[in-house]
Amino acid sequence: MNPKPWWAKLGHGSLMLLATVYCVFPIYFMLVQSLKTPEEDVFGNPFIVMNPTLENFEELFERKSEVRGFVGDALRRSYPFLDWLANTLFIFVGSVAATLVIGVAAAYALGRLRPPGFRWWRRAIFAAYVIPQTLLFIPLYQVVITLGLDDSLLALLLIYPTMALPFCVWMLSAYFQHLPREIEEAALIEGASRATAFFRIILPMSRPVLVAAGIFTLGTVASDFMIASVFLLTPNNQTITAGLGTFDVALDELAAVAGVNLLAIPVVTISAVFARGYVRGLTAAMVEGA
Repeated sequence: MNPKPWWAKLGHGSLMLLATVYCVFPIYFMLVQSLKTPEEDVFGNPFIVMNPTLENFEELFERKSEVRGFVGDALRRSYPFLDWLANTLFIFVGSVAATLVIGVAAAYALGRLRPPGFRWWRRAIFAAYVIPQTLLFIPLYQVVITLGLDDSLLALLLIYPTMALPFCVWMLSAYFQHLPREIEEAALIEGASRATAFFRIILPMSRPVLVAAGIFTLGTVASDFMIASVFLLTPNNQTITAGLGTFDVALDELAAVAGVNLLAIPVVTISAVFARGYVRGLTAAMVEGA
């Protein structure tokens, strides 16, 4: 194989650098803004912070009796950010757990047990994924009201898994369908039950795909604003994404950016830590399901 000419390598490297800067710049800009004082935000360079401060992060956790510096005592507002943080963590954990449990069970039934018409079931489930969630607001609201879950975090635990389940079931079932059956059959011959073979063999072999499904669900939940804003009206019941929408941008712009960073940092960290498993899981599912 002939080596690539220098101009091809330079062009490839330039495109990679441009794509990296394009993806990283919004994160950098948000971080810079969250570390600025109000004075520097107005009079300083928009892309550089000269005197970094954690004042905006501290402002999120202030009580009403505390002074908020630049805006003064008369204009200060207080937000239940700790409640939003606890609600968000509860929704994250509950949604990911529910999606994985239900998704794995449904995907195993479709991809491994292969009931009649399982390919059409998979296609129908995947087709549900492309339906815009905004079209489902009214029927979802009617269901939530009927169940008495309005203005409750349980409403989000009911809705969010339905947003991620179609893609996760489609991806997991494609992977389960093409796993070698000989390994599972050998365990059954040795006296293991199907449940034991599933938990001791199938799940460990499916770890990359489970990681991919979990990160996909986490991203789906973390990026939602509309559903949380519609179904959670009481300030203390809101998640961080819905709560930040109530900020007074004229007074609390930098605090809102700090709140966005506090939400984004754990999501980005988890995605970075499990990036290899995420890519391996998606690749394995797509290749097996091709």
